[in-house]
Amino acid sequence: MPPDEPQDKADFQDGAAILRSFGFEPDPVIEAYKKDVDRTLLRENLRRTPEQRLENLMELQRFAEEMRRAGREARSRRK
Repeated sequence: MPPDEPQDKADFQDGAAILRSFGFEPDPVIEAYKKDVDRTLLRENLRRTPEQRLENLMELQRFAEEMRRAGREARSRRK
């Protein structure tokens, strides 16, 4: 393993440290936004297989379409 690569998973917890280990500096704008990102959701999704992710996406699409349909129906009843 090259000397500038982190030795274990714990070293990868900080994205800025990863960038620095490869000779890059983190973007301050991205670093500012990262504090508002729920990384547990990202990790949970990445544990899924691509097929599971696609199923979740299709389920979300069905839900969104049902909400659009319900909204159209509710608006048409108000008229």
